[in-house]
Amino acid sequence: MKTPTHFIKRIRAIAITAVAAVCTLQAAEKPNIVVILCDDLGYGDLECYGHPHIKTPNLNRMANEGVRFTDFYSAAPVCSPSRVGLLTGRSPNRAGVYDFIPGGRNIYMRASEVTIPHLLKKAGYATCLSGKWHCNGKFNSKSQPQPDAAGFDHWFATQNNASPSHENPTNFVRNGEKVGALEGFSCQLVADEALAWLTKQQKEDPEQPFFLYVAFHEPHEPVASPEELVKEYRDVARNENEAQYFANVANVDAAVGKLTQGLKKMGLEKDTLVIFSSDNGPETLKRYNRAKNSYGTPGPLRGMKLWTTDAGFRVAGIMRWPGKIEPGQVVKHPVSSLDFLPTFCELAGTTPPAGLELDGANFLPALENRVPSRDKPLVWVFYNALNERRVAMRDGDWKVLAKLDLPKYNTVTQENAEQVAAATLSDYQIFKVSEDLGEKNDLSKTHPEQFSELKKRLEVRYRELVDGSHIWQTGK
Repeated sequence: MKTPTHFIKRIRAIAITAVAAVCTLQAAEKPNIVVILCDDLGYGDLECYGHPHIKTPNLNRMANEGVRFTDFYSAAPVCSPSRVGLLTGRSPNRAGVYDFIPGGRNIYMRASEVTIPHLLKKAGYATCLSGKWHCNGKFNSKSQPQPDAAGFDHWFATQNNASPSHENPTNFVRNGEKVGALEGFSCQLVADEALAWLTKQQKEDPEQPFFLYVAFHEPHEPVASPEELVKEYRDVARNENEAQYFANVANVDAAVGKLTQGLKKMGLEKDTLVIFSSDNGPETLKRYNRAKNSYGTPGPLRGMKLWTTDAGFRVAGIMRWPGKIEPGQVVKHPVSSLDFLPTFCELAGTTPPAGLELDGANFLPALENRVPSRDKPLVWVFYNALNERRVAMRDGDWKVLAKLDLPKYNTVTQENAEQVAAATLSDYQIFKVSEDLGEKNDLSKTHPEQFSELKKRLEVRYRELVDGSHIWQTGK
């Protein structure tokens, strides 16, 4: 049967339009890039992701004017490794950051790691970090690399949480100098610093592109929120602590609005890709003493922060770039923060060093609702997970979980490296998470061929990752 000529022409036109759109993104003059990262924000905590009470008008607008991803993943289910993965485009295990880093610990992102700001600086970008760092244990100490060693021209940061809380923090450091007591709430202070740096940068060289990494502390404990926002939620919250949490997320939304309005006022809106996400899923209420305000929700997902089920690392992902991204898209193709580095390099017209083992892919096709081309599936190996199966893989529509015959560890050293290397996977489960968001239906028995193939793929990727992971010298 012959295909009608008009139909062939229409298909050809659609194909040409799609290719042209991708070329426009890739050939665009070096865009500014802003990454906004929350701390412990649940998948279901935003209004545009289904929260019944929290109002997030600025993020709603950002999603309506850009892309909202339903299947966006962080690099780990906990803060420090997630941030290291984001900055390097590599599984954080490769960098030796396996778990959150307590203050004073001899664990850090080494200066030898190639980061987004390193590569963008080589492409002519100005770089700034404002907010939470948490990529080392000895913050603001010459004994470990600090944000400037990772390529940031300017940094205004804390090691971990804003202390004593989000309100009036006292532990910020600016370019190696302690700032002292500040008045206000952390996310607003972080947004103000980012805009102040950007205003100065634009006055000095308005032609220079910039990379701005804005890392909010909210809604991580210890939670503190403006009273004018808290009172808006007392009638719908179950208690005062929940009202504080709802207001905390609303305050983040207000800070996002401040940032996006700032870009607009400076005339930078159309030249800037803005990305909003979270480092991991929501904290479990009262998991530790100070987690009294942790009322984050995973929405329809299973688990919480520190789990390798999707709620641990499937997070909000919103991107906006006026004139380059078609507005109002809801995209279901999996995208990860590991994809930032290769994508930003593509946009900036630079390339990672030859031989650098990346775990992310160029996500630009997803901005046209097309599947990004991946050389390898997304894999997480979290030795200190709260759930039984501590190894996970997302491969297309499928999710795989496996147990690990190994004690729980928060790092890998010379003392346990042999045991880690010898550990094997078992008790696999597979889920079609494109349809089964809650990972409720294990299909390993009903889909034997799919199960066999996914099991083999995970075993190969798991072994490759373990063999490529950093081992710390004992006592170092």
